[in-house]
Amino acid sequence: MTISSRAAMVRDLDRINLRLSAETFAQIDAARADRLGKVSRNSWITEAIAEKLEREVLANDRQDEGQVANG
Repeated sequence: MTISSRAAMVRDLDRINLRLSAETFAQIDAARADRLGKVSRNSWITEAIAEKLEREVLANDRQDEGQVANG
């Protein structure tokens, strides 16, 4: 990967500050420890967000299908 393509990739990402309780961090770290290999908190949180978004899309699709069937 060239420097310019790496720079382009970074520009495609936004940064946020995320405030979570110590208990939530402990739960995340426990979940990370249960996985094979090493996964960063950032990667774990990113995966969790992606999974939640996928569930939301599926739930919305099912709701839309129900409205069409009942429509």
